[in-house]
Amino acid sequence: MDITITTPALLFPAISVLFLAYSNRFLAIANRIREQHNLFNKTQSPIAKKQIDSLRQRIRFIVAMQLLAVIGIICCIIAMGLIFYGLQYDGNLAFGFSMVFIVLSLLASISELLLSTRALNIELEDMEAH
Repeated sequence: MDITITTPALLFPAISVLFLAYSNRFLAIANRIREQHNLFNKTQSPIAKKQIDSLRQRIRFIVAMQLLAVIGIICCIIAMGLIFYGLQYDGNLAFGFSMVFIVLSLLASISELLLSTRALNIELEDMEAH
């Protein structure tokens, strides 16, 4: 199947929304880390310690999400350039790679979401215990 130069271009609106969501997640977790840091310094709470470990893992996932998305965007741009220069097969291949990287980014996003949910459950369990 041959794709036209407009096919990879269709990903650009989705990519901007994706990065907005990823940036919001990063900012939210940065604020949460600052809160947990203050709480841990004041209380040395084991619950805060569990949350700190969870936050560290979530940061890794968010970095992976963003890196994979950036690689996907770069592959998409390369695909457009290759198609523009008449290298259809190579352009199709680059576009395929871009989709793979974006899907991997979304899978990392799901993993981070699940980890985030577990962290919230830790907070809820602590509230129930008191």
